[in-house]
Amino acid sequence: MIAGLNIKLDELIWGDVLHKYGLPGRLVAGILRNLYAVLRDIFTGQLTLRAMSLVYTTLLSVVPLIAVSFAVLKGFGVDKDLEQYLYGVLEPLGEKGVEITGQVMNLVDNVHGGVIGGIGLAFFVYTAISMVQKIEESFNYVWYVSKPRSFATRFVEYSAVLIIGTLAVTLALRTVASLGKEDLVVSMQENTMISPIFEFASSLTPYAVIIAIFTFLYKFMPNTNVKLRSALVGGCAGGFLWITASMLFGAFVTNSYDRQAIYASFAIAITALIWLYLNWLILLIGSQLAFYFQNPAYMKIGRREPRLSNAMRERLALNIMLNVGTAFRDSSRSIDLRALSSKLRIPSITVAPIILGLEAAGLLTTAENEELLPGREMARIKLNDILAVVRVEGETGSHREPRWSKAVATLGATIDSAVESSLGEMTLSQLLDETEQQA
Repeated sequence: MIAGLNIKLDELIWGDVLHKYGLPGRLVAGILRNLYAVLRDIFTGQLTLRAMSLVYTTLLSVVPLIAVSFAVLKGFGVDKDLEQYLYGVLEPLGEKGVEITGQVMNLVDNVHGGVIGGIGLAFFVYTAISMVQKIEESFNYVWYVSKPRSFATRFVEYSAVLIIGTLAVTLALRTVASLGKEDLVVSMQENTMISPIFEFASSLTPYAVIIAIFTFLYKFMPNTNVKLRSALVGGCAGGFLWITASMLFGAFVTNSYDRQAIYASFAIAITALIWLYLNWLILLIGSQLAFYFQNPAYMKIGRREPRLSNAMRERLALNIMLNVGTAFRDSSRSIDLRALSSKLRIPSITVAPIILGLEAAGLLTTAENEELLPGREMARIKLNDILAVVRVEGETGSHREPRWSKAVATLGATIDSAVESSLGEMTLSQLLDETEQQA
């Protein structure tokens, strides 16, 4: 009976049953597929584990992060808006949100200029940047990206996010607030015909700000090419989820007197931890939806990595070196993991281990800007060496030698000899020459 229900549910979600109802049916099918995929990813535990990891990182980084942001905002004279913005994030906690905001701001105020200097400044900046790094790692997991940005790229981009991002959000909030005081705006608000439009627009402003922040994170944080449309879809879903959760959690905090009686003074900490966890989980859910919108083929299979046969792995290794060599010969071109994955139409999470094996064998190297380059002169890279990476290298082995039958051992040696003799001394450079002649 249960198996029958699963089959019918599978047909309803992944089949064409709903498509016969036109556009409404396709919309319902899309919603059911995304809901199924996200719930499956949540129940497998990885999203929840990463959300809890980000909560732990937040507890360590919140004061340094706000202190660095406070120092930046103070230089532009908008530091007074920081406390109000922080309270906006913790508003669902009710009166406890005001209390926590005050405590955090007191900690930031206690960090005097003499303390943030030398090693102290380096520690604060490192702690703040490590939090952004954790966010990138979580987004990279969602987007099947196995290789993070280089340290230099991370430092520059994370610093820009911390400084420019904080300043942009604060200035945007201040601009919205100041517009409401303009004479023209005030007069339009007093107009009985136009005032409903202004009230509706002002009610949407929090949604627009949150969606913009989420979209920015989904677009630029993963170390891969995220299309703006995909980031916007994830931003809209994550933003509405966040605001809805804020209202529900605020009502829960207001009506949970019994919890406060049981946990007493620990209630503030527990409530804050739960709210932080929900924030990070919603952020990751939005990123997951953005990924599925851009890569719908993964919606049904989830995180099951594509499995390649030995023959496919050999062809993949040869194609990687061929594409890298072709780009290396053309001074106007370059290729990295993302471009290679897109060109071969194979997920980067599948390509990355082969690249690591080629790098370990000295056949490939990665530049500082993540460009892939031949590890040595291509006339000295034999095709047999490339195949050996996926045919021989990378074995974990055991503490004892396997006991093959004599017939199988002889047959295996014959196969290895046949492969080596068929390619002979052919090099990557010769393969490139043949490819150029055939083009």
